[in-house]
Amino acid sequence: MATSTTSPQLNRGGPTDPGRTPRRVGFSQTLGRWDVKLSPYLYISPFFILFALTGLFPLLYTAFVSLHDWNLIGGKGEFVGFENYTYVLQQPNFWKGIRNTFSIFFISTIPQLILAITIAAMLDANLRAKTFWRMGVLLPYVIAPVAVSLIFGKLFADQSGIINTLLGKVGVDPIGWHAQVLPSHIAIASMVDFRWTGFNTLVFLAAMQAIPRDLYEAAVLDGANRVRQFFSVTVPMLRPTIIFVVITSTIGGLQIFDEPRLFDQVGQGGPSRQWMTATMYIYEVGWGNQKSFGRASAVAWILFLIILIVGIINFSITRRISSDESSKKARKKVVR
Repeated sequence: MATSTTSPQLNRGGPTDPGRTPRRVGFSQTLGRWDVKLSPYLYISPFFILFALTGLFPLLYTAFVSLHDWNLIGGKGEFVGFENYTYVLQQPNFWKGIRNTFSIFFISTIPQLILAITIAAMLDANLRAKTFWRMGVLLPYVIAPVAVSLIFGKLFADQSGIINTLLGKVGVDPIGWHAQVLPSHIAIASMVDFRWTGFNTLVFLAAMQAIPRDLYEAAVLDGANRVRQFFSVTVPMLRPTIIFVVITSTIGGLQIFDEPRLFDQVGQGGPSRQWMTATMYIYEVGWGNQKSFGRASAVAWILFLIILIVGIINFSITRRISSDESSKKARKKVVR
């Protein structure tokens, strides 16, 4: 029987040769490996660097300032611990600011979401000049908040405002938009809705265009009209987008400043602070008569914690609703 023999020279330098000398990796290959590993982090690093400089550092520094008797003119004072927080929580104007902030937030957010979804559904239909209408919806968002506030402040003027003039034509007595609590909140909420409804409309429109058209075709075959399609197909598919818009609206709504600050020429939230928000109170404490950066920082941190708690509650509720709807659909499929 013939046996095959392999020459040692054929295996020399082979991958299984124990005596093989490892080949050195070139600099370009090493650089390529490091590029594959590090390039993703380098691409996203500008955001985190900017966030650390403009977001994280001011947040931590504000916490440091809130624990000191820090004056606008005198500068840093002695360490006072939580004395600034205790002082702020005992002030009636602080609680007025929190009340007004939540009131304006609720009055503006709910109609804003309803209008945004409705307008987005209309723009998602077969309309002529779609680009024109979409750009027109976004136009209020790009207008300066100062201009919007000044115009709406004149529209809702107590004596010579257009709104009161129109109400007088139909027999309604003039409303004290600047003198009463609830009317002032409604007027400011209308400014917020005017500015932000268009932006949220485009967000919902982008989500609607991502919905598969097969679902609508199946709904039409089942005999569903446009209203039924909207509530049975569009709204359930928009649930993640609705969660996103609700959370962002909550964060922005609780930080409202421009609209109430410029609602009148004085800019103090009314004679009895009837529309002064929490951010306006921060401005009053830090740059007003008190000029106390320590107390203003304490108010800012309290507002930050309130926004964080409300955001977590918002997210948990909307997520639970979404999970319950998903479980119901899964049960229906199992039953079928």
